[in-house]
Amino acid sequence: MNSLYIHIPFCNRICTYCDFNKFLIKNQPVDAYIDCLIQELDQIQDEQLNTVFIGGGTPTALNETQLTKLLTYIQNKFEILTEFTIEANPDELTEQKIKLMKDFGVNRLSLGVQTFNERLLKSLGRTHQENDIYNAVNAAKKWGIPSVSLDLMYHLPTQTIDEMKSDLIKAVQMDIDHISSYSLILEPKTQFYNMYRKGLLQMSDDNLAKSMYETTMQILNAHGFYQYEISNYAKPGHESIHNQVYWENKTYFGAGAGSHGYINGERYYNIAPVPHYIKAMQQHQNVVKERIPVDEMASMEEFMFLGLRLNKGISIEVFNQRYQKSFDEVFGKVTNQLIKDQLIEIVNNHVRLTQQGRMIGNDVFEKYLLTI
Repeated sequence: MNSLYIHIPFCNRICTYCDFNKFLIKNQPVDAYIDCLIQELDQIQDEQLNTVFIGGGTPTALNETQLTKLLTYIQNKFEILTEFTIEANPDELTEQKIKLMKDFGVNRLSLGVQTFNERLLKSLGRTHQENDIYNAVNAAKKWGIPSVSLDLMYHLPTQTIDEMKSDLIKAVQMDIDHISSYSLILEPKTQFYNMYRKGLLQMSDDNLAKSMYETTMQILNAHGFYQYEISNYAKPGHESIHNQVYWENKTYFGAGAGSHGYINGERYYNIAPVPHYIKAMQQHQNVVKERIPVDEMASMEEFMFLGLRLNKGISIEVFNQRYQKSFDEVFGKVTNQLIKDQLIEIVNNHVRLTQQGRMIGNDVFEKYLLTI
């Protein structure tokens, strides 16, 4: 079964670190966008989907009427077999919206927390406060959302390792099932990046980031969250099924402005600016900006550098079956060298990163790009 990602590109405030396709919701043609999004979804022929993930932007920036319209369409159009996730900001997650989501089958909530620290929340441009996090989680559990995940960030400007530890301890003491923990990356075109270029933002060195990552793994493991991907930790049975579609290089639809999908050996990218997306759908019933065929070599590379993000790594047997080629013939030489460098290991016929390899994952992934 295929999966589906739906993009809601609206936010009540633009965060200083975010480079996703997003727009301030004020004065945006939100209703017209929802209508066009539904038209795009109507073009999908699959009626059964394994997972659906509504992300952004901020899906909870939609009002209840807009959210109801979208969720009603999804419920009538698709049978979602396994997992239905919506991203949310803690301060926008009213009990009415949670009840609405539950009524329409949402069984996983992903909260954009980033940090519990009020000073750091302000510097990130977040609109919520610490109490909003507790209120959102409690309300989600009250209304019976089966799985709640928190997104956290570390290596933030001026953040100390003690502040990062405090975030983790507060998170694990709550009734949640999953934690995503990402190191801040200064992305071009973000406010943080521009501030850094002007000398207005000081970043700590990479050694602190490494220490924070190691501390994150230790604390979360000690509190029953096992690491199943470089940046993701779950209690057993609460892993993100949808995100594993990406890491295992499986097929999925993408709908909405700036979203992308991977279907029938082809990656496609939608028009990003909201007015252009709306115009293209209204005039041409087509919002795809570009289609890129993925040849066999590129697919094998993607299989490796995406799959190696998972702690279990990639299955040699699955590789051999999928591509009808010997893994040893294609990647044996580079894998053997990485084993000698203690960055890769083979366990139960799976190629996976070692603890040391996880520290420099991107450097390892690059070794599997045969076409560069």
